[in-house]
Amino acid sequence: MRDARARHRPDTAGALAGLETRRLAAETLAEVLAGKPFVPLDRARLADPRDRAFANRLVTTALRRHGHIETVTAALLERGLPKRAGLFGPLLAIGLAELLYIEGAAPHAAIDSSVTILKADRRGGHLAKLLNAALREAQRRADAFSRLPAETLIPATFRDNWRRQYGEAMLSRFAEALVLGAPLDLSFASEDPDLVAELGGRATLPLSARIESRDRPVAELPGYAEGRWWVQDVAASLPARLIDLPPGARVLDLCAAPGGKTAQLCARGYKVTALDNDKARLARLSDNLARLGFSAEIIVADAAAPLELSPFDAVLVDAPCSATGTFRRHPEVLVNRTAADVADRVALQRRIVANAVPLVGPGGSLVFATCSLERAEGEDQADWIAGSFPDLVPAPIRRGELNAPDQALTPGGRLRTHPGLDWPEIGAGGMDGFYVARFFRGL
Repeated sequence: MRDARARHRPDTAGALAGLETRRLAAETLAEVLAGKPFVPLDRARLADPRDRAFANRLVTTALRRHGHIETVTAALLERGLPKRAGLFGPLLAIGLAELLYIEGAAPHAAIDSSVTILKADRRGGHLAKLLNAALREAQRRADAFSRLPAETLIPATFRDNWRRQYGEAMLSRFAEALVLGAPLDLSFASEDPDLVAELGGRATLPLSARIESRDRPVAELPGYAEGRWWVQDVAASLPARLIDLPPGARVLDLCAAPGGKTAQLCARGYKVTALDNDKARLARLSDNLARLGFSAEIIVADAAAPLELSPFDAVLVDAPCSATGTFRRHPEVLVNRTAADVADRVALQRRIVANAVPLVGPGGSLVFATCSLERAEGEDQADWIAGSFPDLVPAPIRRGELNAPDQALTPGGRLRTHPGLDWPEIGAGGMDGFYVARFFRGL
């Protein structure tokens, strides 16, 4: 299956621009494959918006199709990827992405540009002939290579666990969601059907809307500059919806950046304290709150260390996690995460929760959430909380609170979302993977 939304830019202004676009794409992919998060190329690196969009599409397609590209690479290179090869691997990957999975691609441009770039690479130039041969063989076998099994898109690190936890059919739906990516979900401070219509979207849950397609950057969409909405996956909006208090209640948003949940809590009229250990991300949170016309107390602190704060009416812990539930938006998490990463985050989450519990006032609530599909960071972690803190009483999430489908709620009243979940109000496009559990503290 080709990505019909990923079209080649046929009118790139000259061969030099095409080379620069693909070179920057290959360098960016190399950084991501080395473990860095994917940061889309911006105007400073590629001025032309069409070149920039194409370069970012090359990288994201290579990441979404990483499992298939690994299979194809193994078929093309008997000895595997050569060592000390410079940009050979990334150029092969973006070349395969363009040849096999991007509708409307120009094969000769994909091959010739990749080879020309590698020739100029002092570390990998000696492999230009091998790259040329591999890409031309891929072109000849494109029909077979473009029809590989969907499940191989999911790395072995997660595939067996997800098959056991969610089933074979859901594994296929996860793979489909990985290829298609995610639509744009927005949250609003108040219902605004006219603005939703102007945006070309549709309402999903209360105060949320989905934009299936757009032709402009987010900051240029109607209502952005006026602070009438913010970007937030609909699944990410669910934890804050489970806090139901009178206006003026004190709520702590622990691990608050980038701030979508902080904005939700402010919109509800709560006195919000947003805490995070990342100054740069908190600065962006502050800027976004200012755009929206909200204010909150902002604290730079490490939630994994004891916190000297007075108790709150509610504490929201959206804990740092593997983020595997966000793979539709951030496909690199499936490439870079390991079992050891998950184990490290489980330990970190427990330290944070242990510091959060004393901050829940008598009669207050603790909402624990992770954007992970891993049982260790969700179901198992909620069980640990329930068994470790006798002052906390499980507070089951009722179907009527969110109008969630039965398949999203566990028998114990916890919430599990994932990209294959059928939630009628949300409809096509699915949602990120989240796990949410709620607890009350006795008086």
